Amino acid sequence: MTVEYTLFPLCEYAVTIRFSDRIDEAVNDIVHQTAARLQAERKEGIEEIAPAFSSLTVYYDPLVAGSYADVCAWLHENIGRSEQAVRRSVRTVVIPVCYGGEFGPDLPDVARFHGISEDEVVKLHSAGRYRVYMIGFSPGFAYLGGLSPRLATPRRAVPRTKVPAGSVGIAGGQTGVYPLATPGGWQLIGRTPLRLFDPHREEPSLLAAGDIVEFRPIGAREFARLERGT
Repeated sequence: MTVEYTLFPLCEYAVTIRFSDRIDEAVNDIVHQTAARLQAERKEGIEEIAPAFSSLTVYYDPLVAGSYADVCAWLHENIGRSEQAVRRSVRTVVIPVCYGGEFGPDLPDVARFHGISEDEVVKLHSAGRYRVYMIGFSPGFAYLGGLSPRLATPRRAVPRTKVPAGSVGIAGGQTGVYPLATPGGWQLIGRTPLRLFDPHREEPSLLAAGDIVEFRPIGAREFARLERGT
């Protein structure tokens, strides 16, 4: 296959491969296929391959992998090769969410913004299948595509100084889950008891780029039970 791309140095030890300036599933498929290909053909000194919306960045040790020109030569050799595309197996991760109330203080505002009921917001949000386009902002924070246009809502005019870990929010045409307690301006509609990021796990982030996420509504009692881990 023929893949169009541009290489440029992000810094003295990283190369970014840009495939497009737009965000859509077809471009993101190319990003993840390329990441899988490079992972399969990984050369010594390549330290990390980080996919994003429409690009990916390769971090390397110049003392091991060679110069910028050496790494670019390796990339040119492996990007868009004619063999069958290498694909990462796609996981579907179901995330339980308690919507509204203390867990989703902005749910009434989102409902009013769209002129629908809170129950309809929950129904629309939990009916979606969301692609993890990339991990960023904070450790384990997954940017999810696939939000219904009927739920697209602007960020809060005044961000919160602390958003609780596990909060599920909406910002523009995206939805996401805060894995850690951080400042943030997304509209909070619910919260999950799952730990999306745990530095003590073998894989600290519950989600990875390319995963599919589904949200399952739960009540407060189930939230408490899952939070206790029982």
